[in-house]
Amino acid sequence: QVQLVESGGGLVQAGGSLRLSCAASERTSYSMGWFRQAPGKEREFVAAINYSGTSTSYADSVKVRFTISRDNAKNMVSLQMNSLEPEDTAVYYCAAGPNIVGLRVRLGVNYWGQGTQVTVSS
Repeated sequence: QVQLVESGGGLVQAGGSLRLSCAASERTSYSMGWFRQAPGKEREFVAAINYSGTSTSYADSVKVRFTISRDNAKNMVSLQMNSLEPEDTAVYYCAAGPNIVGLRVRLGVNYWGQGTQVTVSS
């Protein structure tokens, strides 16, 4: 029932930056996060943030380089991606779930966005 709409994907050279945003159709107290899926690979967890914004979680592959944040007044979560590498190329999906721990796996996601393509060239 909750709609999630991503924006900000595109083409970027290695070492560059992109900022992804996800807008929810209504206010939610859920934790929010991001997953990504490359061709031929399983969808994997990237980052998550709790409702208050006091706790965050990152996959080891993106720690330091990526930063997740949220603006509850706008029902929005963002992912700032720096120092991008070709290995970061994937479709990135916004996600929402009842707790930040469960949001680290697909089974803990209640709502999905449609995804936005991120392509990093070498």
